[in-house]
Amino acid sequence: MTGSPETASSPHPESLRLPPRRQGWFNTMWVLVGWVGLGAILVACAVYTAPVVISDWQVHAAAKAAPDARMSEGRCKARIVIHVCNATLALRTPEETVTRRVNYVFTGLPVGDYRVGVMADPARPDLVTTDLGLDRLWNRTITLLAIMGAIAAILIWAPIALIRNWRAASGDAG
Repeated sequence: MTGSPETASSPHPESLRLPPRRQGWFNTMWVLVGWVGLGAILVACAVYTAPVVISDWQVHAAAKAAPDARMSEGRCKARIVIHVCNATLALRTPEETVTRRVNYVFTGLPVGDYRVGVMADPARPDLVTTDLGLDRLWNRTITLLAIMGAIAAILIWAPIALIRNWRAASGDAG
């Protein structure tokens, strides 16, 4: 052998070149599809989950068990530590029957089935809720803010990163 292989401590190491970045329309399309999907999740949080959290804050101090109320179509799903519960609540009042759909998102370890009692503020029966929702009100609030904040940050960051990549790709080409 005529020469020795160069090592990291060699005085003249070979430089490695990375392949050029490719910023094609296919990558851009996938970023936009993801952006639209995350935007839809953010809108769903704002439309389905946030109003229930806000109304539960309004009635949490005065809510009492509502013996004339019923829950139907109640279901919870747990994915690792995120729980999503949906239910339809109906409360008979002297004037009418109030029906309300609730959506709870909170964190915690899966522990099995939940026993749920329907609660209502006598002064605001239209904001009927459950003891599950009220017991986890802080958890739901923090979870909602964290999820919405993370998604909003990604939605803001994604176009900025896309534009930077376009500029870097056009700078490499020119």
